[in-house]
Amino acid sequence: MAVALNEAELLALVDALADGAWHSGEDLAARSGVTRAALSKRIDKLRDWQLEVESRQGLGYRLRAAIERLDAATLQAEVPGLRVAVRPVVDSTNTRLLESESAHDPQALFAELQTAGRGRRGRQWISPFGANLYFSIAWSWPGWPRELTALSLAVGAECALALQDFGLADIRLKWPNDLLVDGRKLGGILIEHRGEAGGSCRVVIGVGINLRMAAAQGEQVTQPWINLDEALARLEHAAPGRNALAAALLRRLHARLSAYEATGFAAVAEDWTRFDATRDAAVRIQGGTEITDGIARGVDASGALLIETARGMQAIHAGEVSLRLA
Repeated sequence: MAVALNEAELLALVDALADGAWHSGEDLAARSGVTRAALSKRIDKLRDWQLEVESRQGLGYRLRAAIERLDAATLQAEVPGLRVAVRPVVDSTNTRLLESESAHDPQALFAELQTAGRGRRGRQWISPFGANLYFSIAWSWPGWPRELTALSLAVGAECALALQDFGLADIRLKWPNDLLVDGRKLGGILIEHRGEAGGSCRVVIGVGINLRMAAAQGEQVTQPWINLDEALARLEHAAPGRNALAAALLRRLHARLSAYEATGFAAVAEDWTRFDATRDAAVRIQGGTEITDGIARGVDASGALLIETARGMQAIHAGEVSLRLA
């Protein structure tokens, strides 16, 4: 009977290869205390994790690009009021937190790899190991905060502000939940909530940001996309480390969520407007068989998109609709 590969042993192999340099198979096998045949099986498993491991006769193995694994202790120290965990592999960080105990809120879960990452409207979120950031935050309030429908916009504004702090001056937000650079998707937000009207409210906020995903890793992405590395390089800025960016996002989101019950969307409405990718542009909204064409005129206090149409101004709520530039 085949023995299941131990996750900790696989992570040790990832760490041995993390610098992106060549490492001989003999040295890696000795370091792991296994045979060359067993090492080969572990390398195959890393490839199953969508890590791009190269092999070459006489040189051994290397990762096509160096990686920085996330460190839970480092992130926890940055945001003491938030319980932070990092898992190597999960199906979906949103799914895991939706099934977690609300007594542990507020809590954040990062994954190096998602096997069933989800985007808005049921779309798959491509999540190769260590290439990007994938995390979720679970937050509970005793009651339903005002302007909960605008929460994804507030989260988007805080993510954009964090990225701007690292030099990404051309970051834009596409209603209701996309982060864009030059019209290409850099990241996205998925919010799911639980609760009953008049009672407590619990939200799980999923965030995914492309950092340095290789073309082969992202070949299943069905829309134009861009990495943060590329976007910053064009502006002659160095890309932050994964832990530095994760910490910056956690700090901003923790502060915004802590205040949201009292301040609502109004506290970041001006920021969102500044990043708005479609303001005063011709757009098309499609929800089911219904299509609305018009000019985008920003959002209202509830986070609804305002569309100037031939029939007058209409407020479009997120739900199961898609927004396209006309």
